[in-house]
Amino acid sequence: MVRLPLTPAEVERGQRLGALLRRARGERSMLETALDARVSPETLRKIESGRVATPAFPTIAAIADVLGLSLDAVWAEINQPVHGVEPTGSGRDPGERLVS
Repeated sequence: MVRLPLTPAEVERGQRLGALLRRARGERSMLETALDARVSPETLRKIESGRVATPAFPTIAAIADVLGLSLDAVWAEINQPVHGVEPTGSGRDPGERLVS
């Protein structure tokens, strides 16, 4: 499967997600959080650093649950308007597809 490059909006959402998870984790260790969420510490580190801008939904759901975050709160945080522009989805043409 060939993955299209991330749009600037997707990169920014990934950075917001990472910042939210770091704040929610607080003083709790990354290792403890990752193990409780049943994800690898490396995966959590990449998400928190924004290196994985579009993690799988089950991964985010598990981490959010461990941190006591609602998925509604996560969604609201990562989809804040950027410079007065409302988010419109992926930022890609609706007819555009992933190539496999």
